[in-house]
Amino acid sequence: MKIADLITWFEAWANPAWCESWDNCGWQIEPGVLPEKARVLVCLTPTLAVMQEAIAENANLIFAHHPLIFNPLKSLRTGEAIAEMVRLAFTHNIGIYTAHTNFDQVQDGTADVLAQILELKEVTPIEPTQGGLGYGRVGSLEPFLTLQELLATIQTRLSPPNLIFSPTADLRQTISRVAVLGGSGASYISAVAKTGAQAYLTSDCKFHQFQESRDCNLILIDAGHYATERPACDRLVQKFQSLNLDWVQLSHKDEDFRQFLA
Repeated sequence: MKIADLITWFEAWANPAWCESWDNCGWQIEPGVLPEKARVLVCLTPTLAVMQEAIAENANLIFAHHPLIFNPLKSLRTGEAIAEMVRLAFTHNIGIYTAHTNFDQVQDGTADVLAQILELKEVTPIEPTQGGLGYGRVGSLEPFLTLQELLATIQTRLSPPNLIFSPTADLRQTISRVAVLGGSGASYISAVAKTGAQAYLTSDCKFHQFQESRDCNLILIDAGHYATERPACDRLVQKFQSLNLDWVQLSHKDEDFRQFLA
């Protein structure tokens, strides 16, 4: 399959027109690779380490969740990471394409994959957008779990380096309804509280957002940005493999950007 055909297939599933106004979905760098057979390296974040991996693997497309370019560039200068990414992309003929807030909304996108990992039932979006899609997912646990069992399940299945959760008097309390949203989901706390969820799995939560969650009688669970979004990248690789591409692989050089003392 040619890269042009792959992008056409993907955009029919996760339309870049759904991208939020502050976001940047779609082509970040397209150095003339559209007619080539797709050799795709999928990653969460396009970095220089991922670019070097793409070069080593003879890939011609880096397919990322996070955009390379968020804000309009005023200059490109030697020694800057984005400038070096652009230079290497054109030198080695490697395109960079991003699916961000459009990928968050769709079936088998970031939130949906989290819901599947926790085996939630009767799943609906936290904030609907169009056609039954939307941001985040909320659903039922069957069978119910204690909070301690839910935390252990998240730790086992997502392997976050650090799991933060709201203080609670009873880890044995029964949890029957859970909301999830991969990446930075603290702005949805009030919306989650209205869904009847008892616990909310997301990331990048600040001190006062844990306070807000407590005041909403909601257990906030922060597993980290990387751990909550990386599984959807793996799912995307599986989808691409079903298309019989020339080559596709999940990046081994993706980074969490954080390290915690044991």
